[in-house]
Amino acid sequence: MLILHLSDTHSKHHELRNLPPADIIIHSGDISFAGSENEVIDFIEWFGALPYKYKIFIAGNHDFCLFDANIDGLLPENCFYLCNSSVTIQGVKFYGTPMFMEDLMSDDYDTNMQKIPSDTNVLITHQPPYSILDFSANINHGDSNLLEIVLKTKPKYHLFGHIHGAYGIEKSEHTTFVNAAILSENYELMYEPILLKI
Repeated sequence: MLILHLSDTHSKHHELRNLPPADIIIHSGDISFAGSENEVIDFIEWFGALPYKYKIFIAGNHDFCLFDANIDGLLPENCFYLCNSSVTIQGVKFYGTPMFMEDLMSDDYDTNMQKIPSDTNVLITHQPPYSILDFSANINHGDSNLLEIVLKTKPKYHLFGHIHGAYGIEKSEHTTFVNAAILSENYELMYEPILLKI
């Protein structure tokens, strides 16, 4: 099964051309720039029309209109919005958790991290784990609790974005970490979505 992973398109999804074939496309948040409903609807229409058998996305910190939103009626049946939830496709369990500022301020963010199932094969978050593809402006922006959970649950892949300029792949003994934030720190299209095999 081939996965195409991208993140942090910030409403520039229409600029993407010649996306490579895959079985599943996964977007790990910041689909919008200003967090408006119009931006999110435009993304869903674009994403839903892509020629992939399955589509998965989560919300990032810019996508605040999705906080407590129910968008199931907007999605094609092969498109999944994961919000502290999972979907199993061809025996592979995908779990996604968003990054909402409301959750960060209320400590619900850490509570939600503790709910990540131990049998997750592909973990999708917006924020990186601490010290892995999270370095920008001389600071590690990742989450230490998330790192601890990932090291404990050992998913095959941990997919994320959030930190523009920390794009890349890093492998540990059990998990391949992928930051697919495709825009530069100046919000210009700079990198390519990343193809993975599972």
